[in-house]
Amino acid sequence: MAVTIADKTRSEDKIRDEARQILNFHDDENAISDTGQITTFNQLGFTSVMDKPDGWYLPHNTGDVAIILETKAEATDLDNQKWVDELNKNVDITMTKYRHVIGILYNGRTVRVFKNKQEITAPDDLQDKQFYIDLFLDQGIDKQRIYELTARINNSLRTDFGITNLYDRMVFTACALVAERYSGTLTKLRGLGYETFHTAIHSTLAKSLEADRKQNSKIDILLEQYSDIRMNTTDDQTAIDSFIDCVVEISECINSDKWRGEDVMGIFFNEFNRYREKSEAGQVFTPEHITDFMYRIIEVDQNDRVLDAACGSGGFLVKAMANMMQEAGGVNTAKAKEIKRCHLYGIEYYRYVYALACANMLIHKDGKTNLERMDSRSEEAAAWIRSKNITKVLMNPPFERKYGCIQIVENVLNSVPAHTMCAFIMPDKKLEKEKGATKRIKKHHRLRKVIKLPEELFPNTGVTTSIFIFETGVPQDGHEFFACWMKDDGLETVKNKGRHDVHNRWPSIEQHWVDVLDKQAGDDTCQWVNPDEHMSYQMPQKPFELHEGDFRKAAMDYLMFQHGIDVKAFSEKLLDATMYSSHVDATGETVTITIQKGSDGNGED
Repeated sequence: MAVTIADKTRSEDKIRDEARQILNFHDDENAISDTGQITTFNQLGFTSVMDKPDGWYLPHNTGDVAIILETKAEATDLDNQKWVDELNKNVDITMTKYRHVIGILYNGRTVRVFKNKQEITAPDDLQDKQFYIDLFLDQGIDKQRIYELTARINNSLRTDFGITNLYDRMVFTACALVAERYSGTLTKLRGLGYETFHTAIHSTLAKSLEADRKQNSKIDILLEQYSDIRMNTTDDQTAIDSFIDCVVEISECINSDKWRGEDVMGIFFNEFNRYREKSEAGQVFTPEHITDFMYRIIEVDQNDRVLDAACGSGGFLVKAMANMMQEAGGVNTAKAKEIKRCHLYGIEYYRYVYALACANMLIHKDGKTNLERMDSRSEEAAAWIRSKNITKVLMNPPFERKYGCIQIVENVLNSVPAHTMCAFIMPDKKLEKEKGATKRIKKHHRLRKVIKLPEELFPNTGVTTSIFIFETGVPQDGHEFFACWMKDDGLETVKNKGRHDVHNRWPSIEQHWVDVLDKQAGDDTCQWVNPDEHMSYQMPQKPFELHEGDFRKAAMDYLMFQHGIDVKAFSEKLLDATMYSSHVDATGETVTITIQKGSDGNGED
């Protein structure tokens, strides 16, 4: 295309208008954004600052990424340091409120990009604002760092703040994190004392939840649980500031475009639960790699409506949300908003755990998920489930009988539409022990697959588990089900840190078992099981073996019996004589033990 002299000398006004369109600088529900030459920083909320940016993108949440634009006429040489200095001056102003600021210098031909004033490599052509926002979101999820920070928080809340209850510590941390994720203002509380710190988290949380209450009024339980926490007033400002810093850093760790459903609340549970007392036991939470595996093996997709009727911290829902939105094209698509609004459903009975499930969804900027607090065994829950047109179920119901494991499973199976694929984690023999319920289940639903899981999956529980996959509305009628045994998931126990995939073995292991379950073949543990005989994976029986030593022992015992010799007494006497009254010679590889006849001196041999 021919370029005229006029094109080469476009004015700054034309360049600024062009940048506005390319960057998509328009006010929306998340930010104020525009270009111009007459708007001051004072008008944009920076009190008494009269400098004028050429363009701005300023999110309402100061924890999000801001963008400052500096435009020049096309003929301007952007290598001149004074233009960089001019841009950085405006970036400095912006950084008085925002921790993450992108500065862009643009003349219609050349783009220079600065990340918190450090120049970075970027495309030569100007991009949509989302590209530059993502430059701060490319670090991925540092799960190990989250574990470290969580351990530090737990210790501080227990010793410095006197929060003795395990779940109170988790709720308090979750509330602070939600407040930070929605407002990005916790850092401003450093140095302001206990009362300001404690009150500000509550008020910030209440304000942040205002919009989400319209669809899910029960998230108020999160606020109520926060208010009920008993803790010591502390004058230790260092402890308060350290807690704030840890929460802010965790927020930054998960503020990543590479987030793929990593369950932050699950990390909290795993870390905090390492310190729980026996009286606090009862909740068992699903490891993250297993939630992803179960999502894959029942083939959830972006159009499914997913239920977890014993949702705990919300791990299955978080993973489903992430995977479904990724399939839909990302978090900023219209489909992603639809997924959050009407594709995820959860039930949790315990008040404090329900609060944490709400927090988990809110951490990932989703307060609209349909979470309900009710008894999953009840008709109330059944009616609620029937109204949601569920298409997939992912669950890890409580293992112990007193919590109604099999009753929850039966109620869910009976309440979702026919042909719904449902995956449950349960103790290996749960269906065989609950014969009455299992008989009713088989009458109406079909067990399709069983995957026995590694014994180390739920440490310190004394329970071995399997994944049971049912198809609803199809009776068993004696049809065999496919079963296999995942002996190893590749994870290893790290001292004081739980089980982790330290050698990155899980991805290949996961793919192997996804393929096995798809083909229903391909591993030497595979078997087909008659449901009238068993409702679990059947461990292989070791073949009977008879060794020469076993034969010789049996023959010798029989001979001594025939001669009236007490085998036990003879063995003890022989051992004493061998140890204390024998002569030992060693020649090469041969050892000779000589015992003198009648050596006990009483005439006996």
